Amino acid sequence: MTRSGSTPRRSVLAAALGVAGAAAVTTTAVAAAGTARPAPAVKQAPGDAAAPAGSKAKPIAEYHGWTSHADWLAGAAKGVRADAGARPGIVISRPLGSVDYTDPHTGTKAAWEYATWTSPVRTLSVPATEAIVSWNARTPAGTWVQIELKGTYTDGSATPWYVMGRWASDDGASSIRRTSVDDQSDDKSSVWTDTFSIDDPASGLRLAKYQVRLTLHRKPGTTLTPTVWRVGAMGSDVPDRFEVPASTPSLAKGRELVVPRYSQEIHKGQYPEYDNGGEAWCSPTSSQMIIEYWGRKPSAKDLAWVNPDYADPQVCHAARFTFDYQYEGCGNWPFNAAYAATYRDLQGVVTRLGSLADAEKLIEVGIPLITSQSFLKTELDGAGYGTSGHLMTVIGFTADGDVIANDPASAGNEAVRHVYKRRQWENIWLRTKRYNADGKVVSGTGGVCYLYFPAKPTAAQRRVLKELGIR
Repeated sequence: MTRSGSTPRRSVLAAALGVAGAAAVTTTAVAAAGTARPAPAVKQAPGDAAAPAGSKAKPIAEYHGWTSHADWLAGAAKGVRADAGARPGIVISRPLGSVDYTDPHTGTKAAWEYATWTSPVRTLSVPATEAIVSWNARTPAGTWVQIELKGTYTDGSATPWYVMGRWASDDGASSIRRTSVDDQSDDKSSVWTDTFSIDDPASGLRLAKYQVRLTLHRKPGTTLTPTVWRVGAMGSDVPDRFEVPASTPSLAKGRELVVPRYSQEIHKGQYPEYDNGGEAWCSPTSSQMIIEYWGRKPSAKDLAWVNPDYADPQVCHAARFTFDYQYEGCGNWPFNAAYAATYRDLQGVVTRLGSLADAEKLIEVGIPLITSQSFLKTELDGAGYGTSGHLMTVIGFTADGDVIANDPASAGNEAVRHVYKRRQWENIWLRTKRYNADGKVVSGTGGVCYLYFPAKPTAAQRRVLKELGIR
């Protein structure tokens, strides 16, 4: 979490993600005065007025994922093969050659064998101002994956291949340091850590089509290989809004999931090399809560590196293994989803939802969610703080429809469970514009969340995920 008054690194990212699958999220914007998002090169055109009653809402986001054996066969494979196991994925078959890579965070130069998979061209049903790629992969020590995005603008010109992440779950001597890549731009778009963004949305330019490319790497002369089970890309065009329409409590009233409670605050000062210690660990702390809800956790061997005097060593572990060495933080959204998917038969998706009604559908079938929001202390009763960027877990709803959240920004584990007013919560989560403590217009997160769920969901879970566009 970043407290109000500091300058969050996340503030350079306009938060606009889309639902997984071919379905599009729809919402209705409320007209609001104000300027465009203040983040560098991440701007939104003014939002539309609220749609008249009975009118069809305009789609604002679309995510398409590749995860089935048929999906992998549909791509262009060069040196990889599609495995049709219980969890289909792609692996290195016969490397194309080797490439030298100098790790910018260690200075180590090494040769790596590589092979590639490139997705078919995807035409967006929602021409986009922003895009985010997320993935699920296994990367044994001595392997890693590079994830790239290339698109076509609505004016017919093409983007370069943008690196959206270099991922390795391991950080030992035989692996690279997982990293985002700065300073990627043409004269029309830029990449801000994990977010592709049109530089000037007011011009009308949008991303119309895209492809995703995966490059799998391994130590030369070995039979090691990464395995990629899921990759997906979101495109969105989210209207600016200071307020969003209120939803009506429905399905999940009175339902609360039993989710472990962990405080980031008790880790303050621990392992400051990972984003200044626990004070900034809201994302990995939230991730660890949900991972353990699904019955997964690090082994004793995994945790052997943690000081035995520290409580909840798994939270320290999550911080270390979500850490982005370029971003210098644990809040890279796709890195958190990828970390969750390193656990047995778990999937991780970064998405956006249209309302708390969507969150209720998930809770009703037993899927908690991690949400991203920013707010003043006066805007969320009971929080006791303001923040320019914070992750919490939604674990249920009261009988009146208020939000039950495990908030890691709590003094101790026993204080993590909170009940927040539905209307306040929904607005601070779904809005894309807000005023900070200095009265300056800054960006909001616009419904961003992480969803972690089993590789083989129940029939009810599959139904709800499909309704939200995730397959």
